[in-house]
This record gives sequence, structure tokens and C-alpha cells, in this order.
Amino acid sequence: MKIQLRFFASVREALGVSQEEVVVPEGIDTVGKVRAFLQQRGGVWAETLAEGRSLRMACDQQMCDADTAIRDGGEVAFFPPVTGG
Repeated sequence: MKIQLRFFASVREALGVSQEEVVVPEGIDTVGKVRAFLQQRGGVWAETLAEGRSLRMACDQQMCDADTAIRDGGEVAFFPPVTGG
């Protein structure tokens, strides 16, 4: 399954990337599993997306929780709980 990833504010700054297209392995079917998959990259990815860190998530531009299902061609976004404008 291919999805679009988007990273905002301090998450984007820490990871050094604002967006990316990625093919996730079979079995990665929720936003929480996408987060865990990205943590496996190690280093700053593991630190920035670690469980227990305050992090908001959205799927297809709707706020969601870790159990939200993803779809082929969908978008998953990660950002801190408060973003300034």
C-alpha cells in the first residue's frame, strides 16, 4: 500500500522532511502501525515518533487516533499538539 506522509512544525524540523511517499509493508493498516513502522528507522525517527511523546495524528486530513485505518493512496500526518501560526 502506498501512502503520503506529512510532517508539520517541530516534527518536520526534527525529521528534516515535510512530506514523503512511502510503500508500507503488508499488515501496516492503521495510523498507529504507520507510526511504529517509521520508528523502526531508528535515530531521530524513533525519538521524534516515540510512544509516550505528545503527538497528534491525522488521516486524510481528519484528526484521528492510532486505531484509525489507512487506505491505499491516503495521507497520514504527524504534528505536535500545539502549532503556532
